[in-house]
Parts: sequence; structure tokens; C-alpha cells
Amino acid sequence: MPGTGPAGPVEVQQRVSGEIGNVEPKKDYYEVLEVPRDADAKTIKRAFLKKARKLHPDVSDAPDAEERFKEVNEAYTVLSDDQKRANYDRYGDPNGPTGFGSDYVDVSDIFGGGGFGFGDIFDSFFGGGAGRGGAAQRTRGRDMGIRLTITLEEAASGCTKTVAYTRLAPCEDCGGSGAAEGGHMHTCDRCHGTGRVVEVQRTIFGQMQTQTTCPACQGQGQVIDHPCETCEGQGRAPSREKVEVQVPAGVHSGQTITVEGKGEAGLRGDACGSLIVSVEVADSDRFERRGDDLYCTVQVDALQAILGTTVTIDGIMEGERVTVEVPAGCQFGQQVVVERRGMPRMGMIARGNLVAVVQVEVPRDLTKKQLLDIAGIVAERSLDDAAAVADAPSGEKDAPAGERGSAHGEKGAGARAAGEHFGKERWRAPKNPFKGGRK
Repeated sequence: MPGTGPAGPVEVQQRVSGEIGNVEPKKDYYEVLEVPRDADAKTIKRAFLKKARKLHPDVSDAPDAEERFKEVNEAYTVLSDDQKRANYDRYGDPNGPTGFGSDYVDVSDIFGGGGFGFGDIFDSFFGGGAGRGGAAQRTRGRDMGIRLTITLEEAASGCTKTVAYTRLAPCEDCGGSGAAEGGHMHTCDRCHGTGRVVEVQRTIFGQMQTQTTCPACQGQGQVIDHPCETCEGQGRAPSREKVEVQVPAGVHSGQTITVEGKGEAGLRGDACGSLIVSVEVADSDRFERRGDDLYCTVQVDALQAILGTTVTIDGIMEGERVTVEVPAGCQFGQQVVVERRGMPRMGMIARGNLVAVVQVEVPRDLTKKQLLDIAGIVAERSLDDAAAVADAPSGEKDAPAGERGSAHGEKGAGARAAGEHFGKERWRAPKNPFKGGRK
């Protein structure tokens, strides 16, 4: 029986038919594939391929062929995965009682743009990779693409993900040769090893020659006298695979990781394609990423902003503590830069910066004594302002508040007359504090 395997998979949004995602099992998966509950992996794969050949919509004319094919594919997806099978056997649910962890990713989204979907895997398998329009059969395996979503914290530290996906893998029964036991490759009798046949037609204009791919060997020039029953002589068959993907620290969304030899298997032992992993970094609740810099907000009360304070917050790395020095007289939305505490620069030791955007709050829990002390300070400043205006020369009284007292020292320069509390600029709606300039 299969073991429990690593931590369970993170669900990935699917775009192809036949994958299960989070669905309740409708039928017993062992009954769908007609295998005993103690069947080994090879028996399950053979049963799946046998039924898939009969039920694939491109092969079967039955009206319910598509639905039954989905059921077979769903059953195989669960029973071919050690962890899902163990969960299904124990709990009746392939996802288990507590869902999945984060180190194991079950990828159902095999996308286009150089890759292909699960339906294309069966198209290749049933079509044998035959070329279109008379073209020679493709023998080298194609590249496959999957999308992998990670957290910002995982992108910062780097991580290893075990990815489960479906591909055309080398046939286990024939070792990828396509020949059954005792079978051999020999030169095609029809094309004599050229892979092309010439047909001559008589027309009113005379004889016309056309050259096409040999239908007997599909352009290979060789045929197998006793092909493998499992893969029908292709040397490859659909299989659930697992591969470890090393995600480097500092990776950005949209960057790709190539795993050589883990794409579609080649025909009859030819080279395999690559697995192209496209990384998507999810948004974080704590940080906003801009390049390699990280932005976050820190909250201080108005008194701390006046005097200056030190704030300690959790950094992006596990266990990291970052100290933010808030300067005296700090204003709302002011940005404080902490160097080399942002995201790592991929492939380098250096890191970006952490930019803390200060949010100033007015404290509402002051005691009566504290309020009286603050009121005394406000009253003293008001008296100083009034005295500075009264002592100013007559010419300066009519001057703007900011220009008064230039000849009477710094005290007069900061004074305000009664009613002169309007800001110098017209009020505008608050903007995103992240977009402000750094200080």
C-alpha cells in the first residue's frame, strides 16, 4: 500500500478537463478502474490506459464517453498519487481531513504557450505523434509548461516544491523501446527505410508524382514486429509524475524555471522535452513589493512622532526583526528607509531596501493629567505666538506669517497669529502614501 508521502498539495486553478481539484468522489475509484484495492501502481496504470483507449471522445462514439472518460481520469489521478490514495483509503477523501501542506503541489493547470494540456497528452498518445498534412512524425518530446504559485516569504528565502503532474513518460513495460518481449525493429518494407512514399497518378496532363509520409512507419523508416501492448509501440504512455522544483531566492512573478528531461517523453527512446515552471508570487498582507524593495506601514502615535521613536517589526525572512528609526517631527506618510532589509536580489548576496511608511495616529487613551499637560503646552505656544505678533514691527504685522520675525530670531519665525492656521497649500484628497517621496 502507498505511504503517506510528503505534505499535501496546494490546489492550483485548473483549465483542463479531467482533473479533480476539490470534488467529492462520486464512485469508488477502484470500481471505476476495475482493480482490487491492493493493486500496485503498474496494474492501476494498465487498467487506466485500457479504459482510456475505449472511452476517449476521439475514439468512442458513445454519448456518455466524455463523462465516463472524466471519471476514469479522476480515479487514476487519485490512485496514482501515493498521498491522495492513502487519504482516500483512510478517509474516503483524496484531500484528507485537514487539506494539504505547502511543499507539495498538485498541478492541474498545464497551459499553452509552449506547453499543452492534459487533453493534448492523450491526443499525442492516441495519435502517436503523427505529423499533420503529410509531415513526418515528431519523435522528440515536447516541452511542457506548468504554473506554480508561491508566497512572498517563499520567494524571499527560496524553497523546494514537489510538483505532481501528468505527462507522456517512457513506458515502464518496454523501457521506452516500444517493442514487446521478443520484438525487434526492422526496416519498413513499404518505404524501404526512407520514411517517404511516392505515388504516381495518371492525369490528362500526364503522370504526376506526389511524395507523402509513409503510412506504415509514420515516416520513421522502421517498424516493430511485436509492439508493446501498453504503449502500442510508442515507447511512452500517460503517467503521473513527481518532480522537485528548486525555486531560487528573490524570484519574480513571470520568471521561469526549466527542469530538463521532465517534459513529454520522446517517441521510442528519443529525447524528452523540458518542464517549464512559470512562477507566480502571491501578494502579501504585510508587504508590497516593488522590484527588490519592500514597502510596509508602521503605526506610531502623535506624541511618538513629535519626539521620535524606535519601532521593531517582523522582516520578510523567517525570524528576522527589523528596527525602524522614526525621526522626531515625523509626518503622516513619511517614508523611512531601512537599507538591505528588502527582497534578496536573485543570484546575489545583496538585498533591496525596506521602506516603512509612517502612519501617525492621535492617541485616545490619555489620562486627564496627560491632557492637562498637553493643554498647558498648547496654551504656552499660543501665548508665544501672540506675543511675537504684538512685538513685531508694524510693517511685519501685515506680512505673511512665515515671513514674520526674520529680524527677531527663530522664536518669531515660528510664531502664528490668531486665525492663521490655514495650510500653505490647497487641500486635496489623500493619495496612496506608498507613492510619496522618501525622506
